[in-house]
Amino acid sequence: MPAAVTPPALRGQTTKPVSLGAVLMAAGAGARMGHRPKSLLEMGGVPLIRRQLAALRDAGANETVVVLGHHAPDIAPQLAGFALTVVHNPNPDAGPVSSQRLGLQTLSGQTDAVLMALADQPLVNAQDLRELMEAFSHRPEGASLLYPRLNGQPGNPVIFTAGVRAAMLACPPDVGCKQWRQQNPQQARPWDTGNRHFFQDVDTPEDVRQLALASGYTLQWPPCWQRPGDA
Repeated sequence: MPAAVTPPALRGQTTKPVSLGAVLMAAGAGARMGHRPKSLLEMGGVPLIRRQLAALRDAGANETVVVLGHHAPDIAPQLAGFALTVVHNPNPDAGPVSSQRLGLQTLSGQTDAVLMALADQPLVNAQDLRELMEAFSHRPEGASLLYPRLNGQPGNPVIFTAGVRAAMLACPPDVGCKQWRQQNPQQARPWDTGNRHFFQDVDTPEDVRQLALASGYTLQWPPCWQRPGDA
């Protein structure tokens, strides 16, 4: 396993290495994909969830929590070989906020910063995450959450301080990253970037086709999930 990369120091922190926690969301039903687990789509023969776990590891995440829900028995075997904690959302139909909060609750609390990531972003790699972390280390004064933005459109992942994690968990149960960001515009700041990797996820078969047209990268279902009409 490659050595972890030490994340850059955060503004206002001491010079000791920053501990980065990551929450990887993989609990959805994939309803618009025909109720199939999007994180098991393969690029170059590697499931997307393994690509994301490798990116988080190589970018320097000290602790990773994977939130499963729908399709958990199918996804769980793909987590082998990574140092992580798995937590199961007992009610994933409650929506992504419930999975976000469950992941935040499961983190050990020993992290200085938290990265909230999606398992269905095929192009996000370790270098992209390092760019986001570097931007976070130079975030504006008073900012405690940073999210990518392109032409006014927010992207993922988002990164925030341990203080924001605590603040979110102290909010009512319907508050997750998006809601907290909207309620705290002075602390939640955009990072304007031309890197389109942060804005590409795959929710529908059309997203898969558009990804191939725009980037040349093709996604395929493993044989057990293939259906007539798949690209």
